[in-house]
Amino acid sequence: MAHEIPCWYMRGGTSKGPFFLATDLPDDKTTRDAVILAVMGSPDERQIDGLGGARTLTSKAGILSIPDDGAADLDFLFAQVGIGEASVDTTPNCGNMLAAALPAAIEAGLLVGDHGTTTRRVRTINTGVIAEITIETPFGRPMYDGDARIDGVPRPASPVSCGFLDTEGSVSGSLLPTGHLRDTIDGIAVTLIDNGMPVMIIAASELAVRGDERPETLDADTGLKARIEALRLKAGPLMNLGDVSKKPIPKITLVSAPRHGGAIGTRTFIPHDCHSSIGVLGAVTVATAAVLPGTVAHDLAVAGDGDTRIVSIEHPSGEFSVEVGLEGTRVVRAALLRTARLLMRGSVPVSPSIWRGPAA
Repeated sequence: MAHEIPCWYMRGGTSKGPFFLATDLPDDKTTRDAVILAVMGSPDERQIDGLGGARTLTSKAGILSIPDDGAADLDFLFAQVGIGEASVDTTPNCGNMLAAALPAAIEAGLLVGDHGTTTRRVRTINTGVIAEITIETPFGRPMYDGDARIDGVPRPASPVSCGFLDTEGSVSGSLLPTGHLRDTIDGIAVTLIDNGMPVMIIAASELAVRGDERPETLDADTGLKARIEALRLKAGPLMNLGDVSKKPIPKITLVSAPRHGGAIGTRTFIPHDCHSSIGVLGAVTVATAAVLPGTVAHDLAVAGDGDTRIVSIEHPSGEFSVEVGLEGTRVVRAALLRTARLLMRGSVPVSPSIWRGPAA
């Protein structure tokens, strides 16, 4: 008989995937990952035998637990699940899935919502980043209907406010892991930066593209993608990430001058396919680079001035605004708006042979 695992399938921002309670999954990491792969239907390019959506943005999972150290109200472990390969990567963060973590925890009974609005500190275990998340909870239950709109999601929904604290060097160890605002790799000027997500920023013109092409056009350019990957593999060790050939980080963002009234134009590879928009923490990192004089992004950005700036990042699906707070030349806070929605609650069956693990 199959083992039934409670599951809350959520959309968070422009991503979606199942959420589980840590206590409902195997303690052994190898077995846990095998269970997640089976749930998602990986490895298979179609993920036809599981819940995965056969795209990077829809092949994600979240694991929730209550921390025992008092540092946060909720712990969230993000998993990027391979599609054509059997991989479960818990190295990076995902701000989109993070936006769904608090409502998922309330749906699961792990946390109790307040009447009106609920604000909790959520820690992403992957990177240690803590975000202050606020959602609307009339009668203590998450509300999903609302008027907030984000590009990349067709319907309006209730807002999810995400304020990120102390995100510098989330994976790389420092905001600028090389100590430089720009470096040169294979003759190409790059900015290697990590303010919640390790990103290699390159001017699109350096790679002979405009930076406003459709994602499918860039994906079809095999020469461009090979060149980007060669640069990424060299950037990995420079960013204290080691061999990144099998890692989804660093992301790569091609930047260009804004064309639609925003602060900067972007096309992001995550890392081998062009994103249909831009990731939450990737946007935070690019916005940070845009306000720092000397970076590749700053050269092209219209980022305004003052201690608090709204940096509008143009991407293939529209724009993504990040509110950046500065103290001098240091970014000390980043806040943004997302939405989330419960898509399904229930249980997902897993084969007993997978649940028992390899030692069985």
